[in-house]
Amino acid sequence: MKKLAFALSLLAAPALAQDFSEGSTAKSWNLYAEVPATFEAKVVDVLCEFTGDCPTDCGAGKRQMGLLRSADNVLVMTFKNNQPAFSGSAVDLAPYCGMTINVDGLMLDDPDLGAKNMYMVQKIQVDGGEWKKASQFTKVWKKETPDASGKGPWFRRDPRIQEQIATHGYMGLGPDVDKAFIADWY
Repeated sequence: MKKLAFALSLLAAPALAQDFSEGSTAKSWNLYAEVPATFEAKVVDVLCEFTGDCPTDCGAGKRQMGLLRSADNVLVMTFKNNQPAFSGSAVDLAPYCGMTINVDGLMLDDPDLGAKNMYMVQKIQVDGGEWKKASQFTKVWKKETPDASGKGPWFRRDPRIQEQIATHGYMGLGPDVDKAFIADWY
């Protein structure tokens, strides 16, 4: 119960909303409800924060990463890096597991939609050093999947995705449902 209360406190919005846009140089994605935001935060493994299952390396980039914002102790969920493809930020943040860094990016903030503390990290800075672009996902993916070369977006060639589609279909309801849908609609 204590862990649940702690987890809920991390997600709770502060009583007075803070403005983290000052000083941000984040580039707009022209998404509804995006707000530039730069802040200091500790890089955390989200599963670790919620359950106590905490590998020393935050799951080596294979688990969802979050930012525990220094200014208000709010857990900010990261879901995108700086690349045009909507690829995740875990690969970019994993090397900083447990460290306090500065980030610059875009926050999605629209209480009516339920979008709060959802972040697209564009740049990372350690100890006042140079800002680095958060753009490592496709480079790491190419190294990890050398047999998936070819044309088209990475996700069309990813063997993990192809395996899921073969097992569960494109809609996640099974290949038979896909066949019936395609036959009915096309």
